Amino acid sequence: MTIDELKKIEDQTSSQDGEDVVEYKPDKEDSEEVAVSSIYSVGAQIAQERDHPIRYRSCSWQKTTALLMSEYICLAILSFPHNGISTFSILGMAPAVIVTIAVAASVQYTSYILWRFCLKHPEVRDVCDIGRIIFGGSDRGYNFTAVMFILNNTFIQGFHCLVGAKLLNTLTNASQCTILFSFISALICFLVSLPRTLNFLGGLGTFSALMMSVAILLALVFSGIQLHPEGFTPDLGDAIVRAWPVPGTSFVLGMGAFLNITFTFVGQITLPSIIAEMKEPRQFLKPLTLSTIAGTVVYTLTGAIMYHFVGNQYMTAPALASLLPLYKKITFCFAIPTIFYLGALYCSVTTRFIFFRIYAHSKHRYTNTLQAWFTWGGIMAISWTLAFLIAEMIPFFSDMLSLMSALFDGWFGFIYWALCYLILYPPSERWKGYQRSAETVLNYFLVAVGSFMTVAGTYVSIQSIINSYKTSTVGGVFSCVSNGV
Repeated sequence: MTIDELKKIEDQTSSQDGEDVVEYKPDKEDSEEVAVSSIYSVGAQIAQERDHPIRYRSCSWQKTTALLMSEYICLAILSFPHNGISTFSILGMAPAVIVTIAVAASVQYTSYILWRFCLKHPEVRDVCDIGRIIFGGSDRGYNFTAVMFILNNTFIQGFHCLVGAKLLNTLTNASQCTILFSFISALICFLVSLPRTLNFLGGLGTFSALMMSVAILLALVFSGIQLHPEGFTPDLGDAIVRAWPVPGTSFVLGMGAFLNITFTFVGQITLPSIIAEMKEPRQFLKPLTLSTIAGTVVYTLTGAIMYHFVGNQYMTAPALASLLPLYKKITFCFAIPTIFYLGALYCSVTTRFIFFRIYAHSKHRYTNTLQAWFTWGGIMAISWTLAFLIAEMIPFFSDMLSLMSALFDGWFGFIYWALCYLILYPPSERWKGYQRSAETVLNYFLVAVGSFMTVAGTYVSIQSIINSYKTSTVGGVFSCVSNGV
């Protein structure tokens, strides 16, 4: 399609519905060719979907904020149950706060680079399209990214099956087999996943974030008003809070704590998919900044305050287990929407990726045909079946978080976005001036950090899993033993 044809479509779009108008003011750094592409491609996508029942380019920046808030804050607090208290107790108060802020800053910066890359390439629908561009248009690069993308999301879905079973066991006092509760969690998440646009899930994200905010507030209040943490004994004494790590802390423990913090914040893998459904992608920086600041404040304060009241000797995974039984159950009730919503979000992103590949040039992509819905639901059913199997094969909370972070966060938290920067700024531009040179050095450093995380982190995670089985601190695979707290 020529530029004139695209412009014609854009003009038609603008005249028909002011809500869907996409008007860009290209950055000065963008070339004229890139600016033209940015102006017309998004508008053409909106125009292409206008007459279809299902419109993907329909998400406002407000609903995008809800999506990111639910991902960055709610996933952080769901994973906080281990890495909040455990990380603060392993690293000590001061290093844990510093590492948290440093990781959050790196996520904000790399997400900014990702966003600018997507603006220059409005044809990008997901991280796999970015992988193709990074690897020079290679199908191998695309396929490698696709495999990592699907595995990452499926592991996170498995994490939600595991947390869902933990929640149901806790609320019902382990009234049923854990395998059944894990299956029930997967089934509920499957049903929540069914809507085909992120615009719809954005509304659910708002409700999820509000409920999780109440859960956080209750956890902080309950941890402060209870006389002692759950499991208190006179022999262990009152909570011990350390500013620095306990002498003799092993590399496995320290690296595991770092990986858990990284898992909490690294969520860039879904951002290209979210940007691809925004009516106005240039407004993405607003929800990104709001969610990063909110996530950093909530995570740091929650971790520090609960660590203050729980201390080293009463550390639990999840941290809510340090609350007395009644307080614990009340808090868990408000976390229910978030547990099922977030799993659904990652499944929706995976399903959309596969669905778009099956129906790349088909009416089923934008319509409510029986074949389209059967395919959409079938992909989700397979995805949640795999997630359920992962949850049952790795039935322990902390090691699963560490393994997920090691396998995927090095790539999708650091390496990919540093490579995007190197594409945005070719060799002739990378060393122009002190600021640009410093930023180039930073991105090479991010590649090194991501590589180290992948290699050392995988070793640490596997070793931790081996240690857990040796010490019999976790149940076996496909076990009915309660994982409640």
